[in-house]
Amino acid sequence: MKLVVTVVGKDRVGIIAMVSRILSENNVNILSINQNIMDGFFNMVLIAEISESKIKLADLQKKLKEKGQEIHVDIKAQHEDIFNVMHNI
Repeated sequence: MKLVVTVVGKDRVGIIAMVSRILSENNVNILSINQNIMDGFFNMVLIAEISESKIKLADLQKKLKEKGQEIHVDIKAQHEDIFNVMHNI
């Protein structure tokens, strides 16, 4: 199952490292990352494969959300299917 992770917030050192550390610790494989910084704001979309992970999606979402609150960015993780449905008009 693929996972779409989005991160938005004021840029700071280590955002990608902190997010990727959580994914790595939970055996989630990063497939692609697209990130940019505009006027000091960080924006990232990451596609990952979660099939080999033993963590439940809800638990991973909670970990990422808590890390986001800690570093003052918004981190969301969604199953690929939900992301696709939400963004198809």
